[in-house]
Amino acid sequence: MSEVRVKVRLTFPESEVRRAVLATLVRRFDVDPDIRRADVEEHRGWIVCEMDGQSAQVEAALDWLRGEGITVDLLGTCWRADRPAAQLPSGS
Repeated sequence: MSEVRVKVRLTFPESEVRRAVLATLVRRFDVDPDIRRADVEEHRGWIVCEMDGQSAQVEAALDWLRGEGITVDLLGTCWRADRPAAQLPSGS
């Protein structure tokens, strides 16, 4: 399987702002989200993060987010490699 790194913007409706969504992603889908920017307030929020993991797991995590009412915007292109995420070059 190939590793994938995607950069996404997650936009949370008011009903989802207080949920531990990223913790759930780590536990349920075995992905590593790296928060790059965020603006979270009481009634709304967004997070830009890079998510690393097996391509099937990352896609399942993004599908789950959408199903939970969180808007998922893919930013830029996906970066794929056939090596562990720990070996991905920094700044990608």
